[in-house]
Amino acid sequence: MKTLYLLRHAKSSWEDAGLDDYHRPLSPRGEKDAPKMGKRLRREGILPNLICSSSAARAIATARLAAEEMNYPVKTIQQEKKLYHAGPEEILGFLRSLPPSLESVMLVGHNPGLTEFANDLLNEEIDNIPTAGVIGAKLSVDSWKEVKWGCGKMFLYDYPKKE
Repeated sequence: MKTLYLLRHAKSSWEDAGLDDYHRPLSPRGEKDAPKMGKRLRREGILPNLICSSSAARAIATARLAAEEMNYPVKTIQQEKKLYHAGPEEILGFLRSLPPSLESVMLVGHNPGLTEFANDLLNEEIDNIPTAGVIGAKLSVDSWKEVKWGCGKMFLYDYPKKE
């Protein structure tokens, strides 16, 4: 059994219209929501073995802010360019490449790919993972290379506005 957490990046800023998508930072709301979700995860006793984040500015900022609150060593967050706007197949391929020694992993990424991936993996019909929203799933596999569509069961779905 493996445990997977999917965290959508927090709200990004559109203040600088000339800035390309990859480099957009978090908005003030995003800067509040990311640590808020990290605190909630810590209260639930959640601390993944590994956090992998899209290397886009808003995703890595979300990962760092949440990780700090979870007492996860921020310097060990893996940045993965291939998770930037990845679709379900790319995310699945990335998961399958993880070492079997990892029991729990958090991926920080983007919509629509993250929501589509969650729906395919968990046989769910989530309309949209909100910004800074997190899904927790138990995967009925012994190794990440065995992950396939429908192998997971959602046990957590939380987002900043859910009180």
